[in-house]
Amino acid sequence: MNSTNCRIDPDGTRLPIKLDTTSNGEFEPVPLSPVNRAANHLAHEAADTNAKRLGVSRRNFLISACGAASTLLAFNAANAAAGKAGGFFDLPEEAALEPALAQAKIGGEGEFIFDVQGHFVDPNGAWLQKLAPGVKPLSQMPKTGCALASEPGAYSYLRCLGPDEFVKDVFLDSDTDMMVLSFVPSRPDAEPLTIQAADAVRQIVDKMEGMHRLLIHGRVNPNQAADLDSMDELKERWGVSAWKTYTQFGPDGKGYFLSDDIGTRFIEKARKLGVKVICVHKGLPFGKRSYEHSKCTDIGVVAKRFPDVAFLVYHSGFVTSVPERAFEGRGADDGIDTLIRSLVENGVAPNSNVYAELGSTWRYLMRDPEAAAHALGKLLKYCGENNVLWGTDSIWYGSPQDQIQAFRAFQIAPGFRARYGYPEMTPQLRASIFGLNAAKVYSISPKEVKKYTKRDRIARDRLAYREHPEPHFLTYGPKTRREFLNLPGAGQP
Repeated sequence: MNSTNCRIDPDGTRLPIKLDTTSNGEFEPVPLSPVNRAANHLAHEAADTNAKRLGVSRRNFLISACGAASTLLAFNAANAAAGKAGGFFDLPEEAALEPALAQAKIGGEGEFIFDVQGHFVDPNGAWLQKLAPGVKPLSQMPKTGCALASEPGAYSYLRCLGPDEFVKDVFLDSDTDMMVLSFVPSRPDAEPLTIQAADAVRQIVDKMEGMHRLLIHGRVNPNQAADLDSMDELKERWGVSAWKTYTQFGPDGKGYFLSDDIGTRFIEKARKLGVKVICVHKGLPFGKRSYEHSKCTDIGVVAKRFPDVAFLVYHSGFVTSVPERAFEGRGADDGIDTLIRSLVENGVAPNSNVYAELGSTWRYLMRDPEAAAHALGKLLKYCGENNVLWGTDSIWYGSPQDQIQAFRAFQIAPGFRARYGYPEMTPQLRASIFGLNAAKVYSISPKEVKKYTKRDRIARDRLAYREHPEPHFLTYGPKTRREFLNLPGAGQP
């Protein structure tokens, strides 16, 4: 276990696996449950005890594989005490004290991790000119107190959430190999991240021979003037790998369905341009006005109508206020169940052309492994084991490494598997979800990518950095209702 002189959180006050109220800005933060608070308390107690037993500081213990394992084991204890046994983190108790064992369980040697949903903030964008006087978005976030915040300018603190920090969080502090940089819904003149800024970041991390560590989406809201016409430029000039749309967003406050006339024109334009991957936000509704358009009722319809198009359902239709239970068919009219019901009713078989993405969904469900067992079990059963995709919605949740470590250890309980027909989380299944499934969607060869990523500049920087790592274990998104409402356009459909 490395000994370091840490400048960040030297007293080890932050846990490496983060259970907190952070939102990605698309939904109002949800308070932690008593079980969650107990889990964090037990994890802090375990960190004290185990660091002393190993003769290292709390901080050095927590940044190690043993620190992550110890934290997950504490979460297991809290959930078990509450009678939640449907899902758990499958780790031996000894992993909290044996570095080699902990690394073997949550280290993921040789994996290909392809995160299909990432974000960052353009700290110099024109979107800042559209803000009302006095509004300082994201200013309450702990990460905005970094050294860059002291530089001149009213919004200098946003540099703490900009491209350099994005690269550190995603490619140095996590095991992510590739990422797709995505967009939030907005008018063209008010985008927190423009396609130009996205391409600039892609160039920062594009150190590979003929391949990219970072792909980019083209944002299209087809119910907004000129967006369909802009698709030609997005493909030809910017080389987008897929389209990103929000069916619950509209300039008049009303959303649309992919199965509507306007949605059909969008799909047909994507087919004509030859970029036949459509990423659609479903679930995590912004507000009441367009809640119906956040449901997945249209997905099965268009998947059956356009079998040559891949539909990536971002968040899988998940809604924080809808409890995750077993799918029961006809009465399933909200949350993830709307996706499953749409597939079943339209005869879209598992492993067809509908893919369930886990950004924010897995991060939220880490709080409740039993609900996570139902959510993942349903998606794997009905969408297919080849059609569940890894996404983290970072950097809103800071580095995605804790999500990766927790997923490596997660298991659906045998009783749930037998009762509901859910699959076991095997190493092969995790590898598929972590990156192999998305690689097929984006026509990427993981072997070719890994061949280059073993020796590119990011790999060299990562190797040097991990001699003395300094993860901050912070999250960036809003944690309270007040912080959420201070975001530009928060809660708007």
